[in-house]
Amino acid sequence: MQEGNKKAIVAAFVANLGIATAKFVGFFFTGAASMLAEAVHSVADSTNQGLLLLGGSRSERPATPEHPFGYGRERYFWAFVVALVIFSLGSLFALFEGEEKLRHPHELESAGWAVAILVVAVVFEGLSLRTAVHESREAKGGHSWWAFIRRSKSPELPVVLLEDSGALLGLVFALIGVGLAEITGNPRFDAAGSVAIGVLLGAIAIVLVVEMKSLLIGESASPAVVDCICGAITSDPRIEQVVHMRTEHIGPDELLVAVKILVDGDRSLGEVAGLIDEAEARVRAAVPVAKVIYVEPDVARTTTPA
Repeated sequence: MQEGNKKAIVAAFVANLGIATAKFVGFFFTGAASMLAEAVHSVADSTNQGLLLLGGSRSERPATPEHPFGYGRERYFWAFVVALVIFSLGSLFALFEGEEKLRHPHELESAGWAVAILVVAVVFEGLSLRTAVHESREAKGGHSWWAFIRRSKSPELPVVLLEDSGALLGLVFALIGVGLAEITGNPRFDAAGSVAIGVLLGAIAIVLVVEMKSLLIGESASPAVVDCICGAITSDPRIEQVVHMRTEHIGPDELLVAVKILVDGDRSLGEVAGLIDEAEARVRAAVPVAKVIYVEPDVARTTTPA
């Protein structure tokens, strides 16, 4: 895992742990449903950052006969688990708590406590999001943030970005709910804030499940990377063309490349082997994440008239 990814995860973990403690204190004094939903949300986020770090650590294990391509996909698996945690521990709990308080309203106590803690939480979540944005800019390039989340092969930064963005928006929902409940004297506004938080977390979880499922099944390299590989191979005029190529990410920083090339049939076996070795070296230099490369030579075939 790259250092920037770890930095963003650790920043989010520290922020969420402190915020969760403050929110539970706020719930103790106020009894606000949206405050409890946000506290559980922060606990879920802290757990998620721990799972991402666990996935990064386990993915670094060396390859074994049972897993000859290594454990790079561990990072995808634990990111998928993160999505399930957000849905089960965050979304479903917030929806349950909100529905319960809608049916059985609970008068808020010391709403000032809730507002003060939520404002402090907004500040800390904002700092965590700023770290994630800063660490993501280089990988994002010229793409939009949504395209980066959809296309990134590294799961950690998109997960942290979505978590922190969801946390900030959830805090806004909680502030609106608590504020309206205090102003109007109707505690159902607080319960509605909890429901809104649950719906938000459910949407984030669905996005993450879809993206991590795609990565777990196996995604190809981006078109730009595919073009770069083809260019590196065909830069040698002795290779006539790339017949076909298949790529698959076996981890965020590991790419499997299988390619068939067309060469002159009059070349000796030794010459062809040399061509293949040189092609592999050029591909690795152009695309460092291409860790496993298989090159199959082929020769042009002439079709005889029937």
